[in-house]
Amino acid sequence: MSDTSKTSDKNQTGAKGRTRRGFGLRAIAKTLPKITGNALGKRGFAEADLLGDWTSIVGRDIASRCVPRKLDRPRPRRQGAAHEAEGTLTLRVEAGYALEVQHLEPQLLERINGYFGFRAVTRLRLLQAPSPPPAPKTVPAAPLSPEAMAALHARLEDVEDTELRGALDRLGQAILRRGG
Repeated sequence: MSDTSKTSDKNQTGAKGRTRRGFGLRAIAKTLPKITGNALGKRGFAEADLLGDWTSIVGRDIASRCVPRKLDRPRPRRQGAAHEAEGTLTLRVEAGYALEVQHLEPQLLERINGYFGFRAVTRLRLLQAPSPPPAPKTVPAAPLSPEAMAALHARLEDVEDTELRGALDRLGQAILRRGG
């Protein structure tokens, strides 16, 4: 065995001889399902993507008035029959909108099952509840004074990399707006 292979073997094993699993930077899209899987699984959302893609599945208007709460799917009766499990999707719906959602049930079921690629949901259960409050609208920050901008640009004039200077400029403006 050569010296280089010994070095790479040492780098791959950690304390007590366990192998390292790469603790570097990872995409959040790959990590998030592992983190949220247990919590969402308890509510019947084994497919966490249904929550994230709800607006694109049913449309902005419907998604603003109803939200999936729980997906109940019976266990398959035999091995490999996971796609045969027909479930019930519980939706939290605004009180005045429940009748319209009930009327749209066939179209919604078609869209939801099209998303899954099989007949995952056969029935909608509607739970009438107030919709969550809308997200607060952000007020645009007031512009900085010319003196503050000039002082910030003077501090950044020694930075040669234009991308870095631009990023530092945006960061500096944000800090100065917060009173820093």
